[in-house]
Amino acid sequence: MTYVTNIKPAEADCLIIIDVQNDFCSNGALAVPEGEAVVPIINELIGLFGNVIATQDWHPAGHSSFASSHPERAPFEEVDLHYGKQTLWPDHCVQGTEGAEFHRALDIDRAQLIVRKGFRVGIDSYSAFYENDRRTTTGLAGYLQERELRRLFLVGLATDFCVRYSAEDARHEGFETIVIEDACRAIDLDGSLDAAWTAIDRCGVGRATSSLINAES
Repeated sequence: MTYVTNIKPAEADCLIIIDVQNDFCSNGALAVPEGEAVVPIINELIGLFGNVIATQDWHPAGHSSFASSHPERAPFEEVDLHYGKQTLWPDHCVQGTEGAEFHRALDIDRAQLIVRKGFRVGIDSYSAFYENDRRTTTGLAGYLQERELRRLFLVGLATDFCVRYSAEDARHEGFETIVIEDACRAIDLDGSLDAAWTAIDRCGVGRATSSLINAES
């Protein structure tokens, strides 16, 4: 792993906040343990970055990734869909519901762009860059390139799914990428957290903690 220290956010840097939504926090439909604990850390980071983007899981009712859409299947089982293996989830982040809204304490007004993902009924989307077929793009890479943003700092939920795949795809698209560890939380489903960190390290994504990022470095 590569730890990055003494970081002063620069003009070409961007903070990307992944899916800090009610359904991924306490009492949510797909609660990530201690998910809301990232909010004050992320709010502190927002104040240090001139460029901020957020992603929002945004599923239609009856989405193909919901266990409820597959008779006799249960949440967290795995099925084969037209694009490959898919974990089935409890219904969550359904468009227009309170669960799909950003956590009320998140300083989302500072975000310059909100990328909604998972809105196609037949395909899930973990990554901020690609849907789970690994071909359909969200358009985020092009947006970042047009704005000449080159170094990305990822925070949010969950480390082992949406943060992981966003980090891998950011590197695939040629961006320097750093995951801020204490500003993320994981589901950790059957060893998924260890697998995520292994994948993140393997593809050249750096790691940091929020305490190492400040305006005076």
